[in-house]
Amino acid sequence: MALIKTNPGDSVKITLNDNHTEAGIIMPSSKEAVTIIKLSTGYNVGFENKDIKDLKLIKKAKESSKESKQSQVPKNKNLPKISILHTGGTIASKVDYKTGGVVALFEVEDLLRMVPELEKIANIKARLVSNMMSEDIRFSNYRKLTHAIKKEIREGCDGIIIGHGTDTLAITASALSFMCENLPVPVILVGSQRSSDRGSSDAAMNLISASKFISQTDFVGVGICMHEHADDDSCVILPATKTRKMHTSRRDAFKAINDSPIARISYPKGEISFLKDYNKLSERKGEVIFKEQMEDKVGLLKTHPNMFVDVFEVFRKKGYKGLVLEGTGIGQAPTNTPEHQAIYEELKNFIQEGGVVVLTSQCIYGAVHPFIYSNCRRLVEIGVIFGKDMLTETAHIKLSWLLANEADKDQVKELMQTNLRGEINEKIKYSEDFTN
Repeated sequence: MALIKTNPGDSVKITLNDNHTEAGIIMPSSKEAVTIIKLSTGYNVGFENKDIKDLKLIKKAKESSKESKQSQVPKNKNLPKISILHTGGTIASKVDYKTGGVVALFEVEDLLRMVPELEKIANIKARLVSNMMSEDIRFSNYRKLTHAIKKEIREGCDGIIIGHGTDTLAITASALSFMCENLPVPVILVGSQRSSDRGSSDAAMNLISASKFISQTDFVGVGICMHEHADDDSCVILPATKTRKMHTSRRDAFKAINDSPIARISYPKGEISFLKDYNKLSERKGEVIFKEQMEDKVGLLKTHPNMFVDVFEVFRKKGYKGLVLEGTGIGQAPTNTPEHQAIYEELKNFIQEGGVVVLTSQCIYGAVHPFIYSNCRRLVEIGVIFGKDMLTETAHIKLSWLLANEADKDQVKELMQTNLRGEINEKIKYSEDFTN
């Protein structure tokens, strides 16, 4: 029996020859003999047409049309004002039924339609800053975000949520924490590991939790709001300069490294408990300072076995001003054997010609130390800066920011080893399970 004709986006019910049934949305298929549907869970499943006994059309896909913009959201004078700045990513993604892929297509207003609970928490103002996947973020985008933050603060918002793709969300949080000093409001970055059209999406819960945190606390500064666990019992506010995405797809992918979450938001009750000291509005002194310049010519190089000097020479020959070297263990680099002596000399030349080299560790937890091993001491002798327990990504952001905003190279070196935004712990507390 010939199957009825369907188009991508149509809702259907499929009955197989063994009478098993599945319902979902038709997805594009590269093979005419195969029908693919997206289940309510968000996963795709394919069936060979010869195995399908019946295919019933439940609902035709809507013709694509330009939806009218959402009118002004009703204001409640008793609620705080939260600005949502949209930059793209999975939190504002849905399925493109032309390609079958997840793409960033939502206008900012779609976030409000997706999460109507927000209107009961705050007066929401939303606008598009950019619409891009986070792997394409550049320093210029950080400047654009800083300008947007400045504008929203000037217009009297009580807090800001930045919707961001998860892959580089933590790095953007780190950048904004350095570029925006002494903020008078909370700036919370929120992402989603699952697109909003999937049953397992974490987008709404993350947005709701961030909104409740902003509306109910006196926290100021930059933070991250994501799932605490794989289930839906709580979100956590994570420190901007000490957080890393630790899993490609889990909803609890974001973890504080050598640090702890700032606060926990229970869900759906919205009860908030602080887990550590934090920046309070009542303790804030002075005016907000925006230093939004970033030095483009700062490299990041991961060491590995069997390295050659020409990889290191690129940075000096191309006029780079800084280099973050991700070494091994407690701060080792391949500079000790006769084969690697040329690398040692190249690092020395780079530093002598004005470059700044910061060493971090490939280990996720712990800190580098310059004086435990003699080979570490040799690196100190030529001017390599040991980055303590800074995350490699944070060190790269911090060095780029300092080189753009501090003319004195000695001051840059000193500040790289100084805790400015919670990026450095002088002492790391022992924990039985160091991954907690």
